[in-house]
Amino acid sequence: MSIVVTGATGHLGRLVVTHLLADGVPADSIVAAGRRTETLADLAERGVRVATLDYGQPETSAAALEGAETVLLVSGSEVGQRVDQHRAVIEAAKAAGVRRLVYTSAPKADTSPLVLAPEHKATEEILRASGLTFTILRNGWYTENYVGDVQRAAETGEIVGAYGDGRVASAPRDDFAAAAAVVLRTEGHDDAVYELSGDEAWGFDELAAAASEVLGRPVTYRTVSSEQRAADLAAAGLDEGTVGFVVALEENTRDGLLAETPGDLSRLIGRPTTPLVDALRSALAQA
Repeated sequence: MSIVVTGATGHLGRLVVTHLLADGVPADSIVAAGRRTETLADLAERGVRVATLDYGQPETSAAALEGAETVLLVSGSEVGQRVDQHRAVIEAAKAAGVRRLVYTSAPKADTSPLVLAPEHKATEEILRASGLTFTILRNGWYTENYVGDVQRAAETGEIVGAYGDGRVASAPRDDFAAAAAVVLRTEGHDDAVYELSGDEAWGFDELAAAASEVLGRPVTYRTVSSEQRAADLAAAGLDEGTVGFVVALEENTRDGLLAETPGDLSRLIGRPTTPLVDALRSALAQA
């Protein structure tokens, strides 16, 4: 029997596999499944089994999940297609006799007006209706999501957005991956839902201060209206759909939808979550 990690060719999935290995899970009981298996050669060299699982090709799921006891379904990245893609993996897991499926969702996906929530809510509903034992990891915001803002600030000296006085309880992907590895390799998580976020919510003035520290130059935060933000993004060449999505997400942040700190993440990993400055410094070093 094995642990299958889907999306292993992506940032989060690869980190989960790395944590499983570091936590002592035998390499030959881990399957790293993803679309571009050639990028998993280093894991294969360590004894991890590699399998093709392409969300866009649902027929690849059955072979990848054969013999699996536990599956981590890392949510897909193709907005608008994810529900059908996730459904295909869930159905394949049920057909394969998987004991438990772990899914990476979004904060309060079943009730939140967060622009990203609807596809996650729909997936959670499919998972609950499947009859599979499940664990839902409602991942909050990754600190890495702001690396681009900090890189631009290195040139402009400012971070700009329609975030207002919103706050974000972020943590780096590695913290979320460590939590997923714990859930995959230990018992006691059947039909559990975890709201995962950083221990402390920071505001965008604090993000600018952190950027100043890691960049070694002054950075300030400039808040703008949603209308001005949309106009600026359009002028930068973003299409209308992307502009609408970005502005909606910044408004969600302004409204506090990413600010809660229930503490589930630090409890799972057994340590405090990584502070903002440390996470940004590490992310920039790897960018």
